[in-house]
Amino acid sequence: MPQQQALIDLTLQLADNALILGHRNSEWTGHGPILEQDIAISNIALDLVGQARYFYQYAARLLNESGESVTEDTLAYLRDGWDFKNCLLVEQTNGDWAKTILRQFFFSAAQYYLYEGLQNSKDAELAAISEKALKEVIYHLRWSSEWVIRLGDGTAESHSRMETALEDLWKFTGEMFIPAAYEDSLVQEGITVEPSSLQFKWEEKVKEIFSEAGLLWPGTPSGKKGGLLAGGKEGRHTEQLGYILAEMQFLQRAYPGCEW
Repeated sequence: MPQQQALIDLTLQLADNALILGHRNSEWTGHGPILEQDIAISNIALDLVGQARYFYQYAARLLNESGESVTEDTLAYLRDGWDFKNCLLVEQTNGDWAKTILRQFFFSAAQYYLYEGLQNSKDAELAAISEKALKEVIYHLRWSSEWVIRLGDGTAESHSRMETALEDLWKFTGEMFIPAAYEDSLVQEGITVEPSSLQFKWEEKVKEIFSEAGLLWPGTPSGKKGGLLAGGKEGRHTEQLGYILAEMQFLQRAYPGCEW
């Protein structure tokens, strides 16, 4: 796979992950359990959409150099579901507060170690974006970790809801550490980090927080026993992405070229 196309695919994956989870979190705005946390989840959504913008802008420049004519907006609003490369985890429904919190924790822990590694990327643009975004992810990880502990080690009801969320989401976590073909080619060039190399650090972090939360470790998520689901990095998604895009892209598709 040509390095330029692989770099575009990786950049789009990073953007898509941030955009889709940011959109999911934004659905809580005005519906959070308390005002302070309503604002917190909304701010995290804004952080993620901001990260997505930087990656989309870079991807657009790379695509335009290849002869296409795109912008960050067309990449976000005019691609179909099979063009998106986000992991399946981020497109899953919000469910209750426990499920939203656990989804954010799983993703932020992986994102933290990924961005930490990408700071040393030989691609200066990816390194710069990752360095800036890492400061936000540190907060996302701390905030979600505290909530996992609060709910897991809280009441019988909150603990039960965390266990249900864990059962719903665990099968989607292993995909984050399975490299797509375009990632493999860039690892060899020193542009990105080997996704599987991040799994041990991620597991150690999850085990640490689960221990404090009183949650049982389900076992390595990439194991067959866990019923691992994957394919998002190559454009194979759950039906949930279709619902997200139908809502998120409606205005731009109904009124092409519309600008505020």
